[in-house]
Amino acid sequence: MKTLRKSGAILLAAVLLCVGIPLMPLAADPVAAVEVKSNKEFTFQAGRSQDIRIVVTNSSGQDLEEVSVTPELASKNDVWPFQEEQSAKKIGLKAGEKKEVNFAFTQKDEMPTGTSRIRFRIRSGGNETESETIYINTTAKTQEIPAGTTANETRQAAEAAKGGESMAETGVSNAEASYVGAGGGGGGNTSVPRVIVTGFTTNPGEVKAGTDFTLTIHLRNTSKTMRVNNMLFDLNAPAEGSEQATSSPAFLPSSGSSSIYLEGIPAGGTADISIAMNAKADLVQKPYNIELSMKYEDANAAQIQATSNLSIPVKQEARFEFSQFEISPESIAVGEEANVMTTLYNLGKIKLYNVKATFEGAAIEKSEIFVGNVEPGGKGSIDSMLKGKTETEGPAQITMTVSYEDEAGNVSTVTKEFQLEVTQESQEDMAAGMEVPAEQPKSPAKLIIGGVGVLAAVIAAVVLIRRRKKKLKANEEEGLLDEVDRSSEDKQ
Repeated sequence: MKTLRKSGAILLAAVLLCVGIPLMPLAADPVAAVEVKSNKEFTFQAGRSQDIRIVVTNSSGQDLEEVSVTPELASKNDVWPFQEEQSAKKIGLKAGEKKEVNFAFTQKDEMPTGTSRIRFRIRSGGNETESETIYINTTAKTQEIPAGTTANETRQAAEAAKGGESMAETGVSNAEASYVGAGGGGGGNTSVPRVIVTGFTTNPGEVKAGTDFTLTIHLRNTSKTMRVNNMLFDLNAPAEGSEQATSSPAFLPSSGSSSIYLEGIPAGGTADISIAMNAKADLVQKPYNIELSMKYEDANAAQIQATSNLSIPVKQEARFEFSQFEISPESIAVGEEANVMTTLYNLGKIKLYNVKATFEGAAIEKSEIFVGNVEPGGKGSIDSMLKGKTETEGPAQITMTVSYEDEAGNVSTVTKEFQLEVTQESQEDMAAGMEVPAEQPKSPAKLIIGGVGVLAAVIAAVVLIRRRKKKLKANEEEGLLDEVDRSSEDKQ
């Protein structure tokens, strides 16, 4: 029979937080993870500092003199996006103590708009664990306003930059607009009328791999004096795939065209453009960048070009199967236990967090078992002992409810049923369970009466024995006299 074993070694629980990010184990023994909800994505801007806090909990039951927390790249193909070096911070932890370790990161000025991946590694002696992959969205540094711009246009550029701060929080970044060709369109005292993306929405709100969605992009003409016309937009998604021959864009237009035309936007005005798209079925669950290239004309028909980037999170549906139940024995008596085993196979592309299985039924006592985290392509063993509670008429239905969490901490459940027969409690168990009535203590009066009765019985027995002895002796004497008389008669 399979059993679940818990590690008896050091349990070092580490939590990565901005709102709160959990650390998951690199090795099952002797470092273990804690059950915490998480936020896996951060957006940085050039020159601006942002804190990421690590809360480390010592649940080993003993004092730890030195625990190191080190930020690292999750992939050798990524570029370290911060000005700060990858240096470790060290702390000491008493048993059961929690300490916060703060990392202040500033994005490098030369980083383009894109995504980098980092992890935090926790070490204590020879034991270590690491966080889940954290996505760091970097934003390209906004170009400085060219010399010779008017005070009015300088104010417009400042407003556009201010809008860019909020856009970074919504997964949008904008680069500078420029005239196509030499000379520009309006001379040295006229700046480029800039069109920026202020945000976007998707319908449905959550984009799932392998499904269609409508992308709506919100635009604004930041120029307060000039209308822009004859606008052409084109969307370009990154290519995804392990091999060059099979790679294709992460998002493809449902209509077959990625270009959108808009007649124009008045000075200081806004507009929306929409396109129906499809997300590839095999996309990994993470944010994906889409580049929006723009070509349009100012009031003098001079051509302008600009680009913006949108970061669209893609979700993967959980997909898993269970093996056949192994039940031993398939019939038990009330009070006995049956071992039930099955295996969960994670067939999807996302990790299942905090998997638990609960067994319920009218014939058994409720039982719950914690499985832990199950990696994509991995499996988790469910092994539980079920105790019979109520006799059934033949096999009865038992329900197994499996719950799990996604990366955002959202809980989902799935049920699976099987049958188990519970018979009447065995006679041996019933006899063993019967209570033997305890002997009641006797009162002094009863003890005296009982003693007198015993003494009377003894005296009576003695008197009876003496009477029997006297009678036997008399009978013996009488028999001797008879023999003497008979012998006298014979002599005569």
